[in-house]
Amino acid sequence: MAKYMFQGSYTQAGVAGLLKEGGSRRREALTETIEGAGGTVETLYFAFGDGDVVIIADMPDDASATAVSLRISSSGVFSFKTVVLVTPETVDEASKKEVSYRPPGA
Repeated sequence: MAKYMFQGSYTQAGVAGLLKEGGSRRREALTETIEGAGGTVETLYFAFGDGDVVIIADMPDDASATAVSLRISSSGVFSFKTVVLVTPETVDEASKKEVSYRPPGA
């Protein structure tokens, strides 16, 4: 399974729903959504700053992660961003691969 970071921000209506339900119930709902797509939640935090929620999850594939992101974003009460996370070992493997690249204007 691949690891993903889901980040999101609530709209005004989303914040009203969060105030009504509380953080623990929202965690349960988001966990159910991710597990329903075949994933597992490693951790979920509420946050200050650019985003309101950060979730680290293992997902079976990109399509499953995309399905979660689309489903949650379609609610209209949550703006969602998905980031694929890469292990240090994957970076080690990638750094050994030869890739041809020409910078702009070169």
